[in-house]
Amino acid sequence: MHALPAAPPPAPRRQLFVGTAIASAAAVTIFSGVLAVFLRFRQNALSVPGGEWKPADVVMPEVPTNINLIAFLFVGIFAQWAVYAARRRMRSQTALALGCVALIGIAIVNGQAFVYRQMGMGIADGTYQVMFYAITGLFVALTIAGIVFTIVTAFRYLGGRTSEQEIVSAHAMYWYALSAIYCALWFWVFVTK
Repeated sequence: MHALPAAPPPAPRRQLFVGTAIASAAAVTIFSGVLAVFLRFRQNALSVPGGEWKPADVVMPEVPTNINLIAFLFVGIFAQWAVYAARRRMRSQTALALGCVALIGIAIVNGQAFVYRQMGMGIADGTYQVMFYAITGLFVALTIAGIVFTIVTAFRYLGGRTSEQEIVSAHAMYWYALSAIYCALWFWVFVTK
């Protein structure tokens, strides 16, 4: 009697990776919407003769914003290093890479807090201030979510689930999306003012 060969194994489920992709796309979309509103308010303020968008007495500290931009380059490198190490089941290198991502994420939030302190403006001082804090506050919230994602990734992967490398890949994808968000924030809010 002839039997049929066994069916091929089912494709691996990638719910976490797909869910992170959807969440990253949603973060990029909401940030793009807030950025569009910021640019619209800026355009309206500058279209009036003698109009001013950013108050003249407010100085944008460019060094911490540029350092944050450079930090995102290293976040991408360390996040990809975590993926590389996880695929080769090198737990100590995965832990080191995830720790570096979390540390740089905290440094980025600290850099943004330094920008707030140096600018010294109140939230309700005007339209520019409201929009500035709205767009940068959204970015800080997304960065804090990324730090939490890094901690969860470290606990799940280093807690013994080394066969689940999908969470490390999803983690890297989130930080790549956050890097793209910061590039837009840096150019349209911090550089062009």
